[in-house]
Amino acid sequence: MNYEILAQPSYSLLEVQLEPNEKIVSEAGAMAWMSSNIKTTTSSRGGMMAGLKRAVLSGESFFQNTYEAENEAGSIGLAPGTAGDIIAHEMDGELYLEAGAFLASTPDVVCDSKFQGLKGLLGEGMFTLRISGTGMLFFNAYGDIEEIEVDGSYTVDNGFAVAWDPSLQYSITRSKKIRSFLFADQLLMNFTGKGRLWVQSRSPRTLSNWVHPFRAVESKS
Repeated sequence: MNYEILAQPSYSLLEVQLEPNEKIVSEAGAMAWMSSNIKTTTSSRGGMMAGLKRAVLSGESFFQNTYEAENEAGSIGLAPGTAGDIIAHEMDGELYLEAGAFLASTPDVVCDSKFQGLKGLLGEGMFTLRISGTGMLFFNAYGDIEEIEVDGSYTVDNGFAVAWDPSLQYSITRSKKIRSFLFADQLLMNFTGKGRLWVQSRSPRTLSNWVHPFRAVESKS
C-alpha cells in the first residue's frame, strides 16, 4: 500500500493506492473519491457492542467502511471532517486518540473506546479512543499537528491534545488563573512520564466560543 497526504497542513486529504485485494478501513463518510473497482463493505467492526461503544461513548461512527481493490490496483481519497493536518503513524502496540481523531487504518489496527476514569468528567468526556495492533494508522486534527517528546511533565489545554503514547499518564485540572473566552476556568491536561504527545494548533472549542455570540437567535417578539 502506498499513500500520499495532499494539501498539508491546512486542508489535508489522504490518498491511498491499493494493490489488488489490499484493504483500508475508514470512518463512515470519509471517502471523497475512489476508483470504480474499489469495493466497499460497511460493518460495525468488532461487533455491535464495539460499534455502540465507539458511537455512544466516544462520539465516533457506529459503522466503519472497509475499501478493497478488486482485480487490479485502485486509489481512494479520504478526507477528515475538520480542516487540518493528517499524521501517518506506524502502529506496533497502542496509542490513545481524542474523540474524532481517527481517520483510517489498515485492517489489523483496531479502534476501540477506553474508559479514562472520573477525571474525564471535567474534560472531553470519560472515554478516549484506544488504538491497538500492527499496521498503519492515520489520524487527523483541527489545524497543524506538532509532536512533543515529553520527559517529566507537560501541560496542555484539553482542547489541543490529539494523541499520546500509553506510557504517558494524565490528570485534568481547572486553572483558576487562566480564564477562557467565556470567563470559565480553563481545563488543563497535565501529562507525566516519558513518551510522545501530539497537539493541534487550533481548538474546536475555542472556535465554537468565538462563533457563539454571532449565532442566529429567534426573536421573542
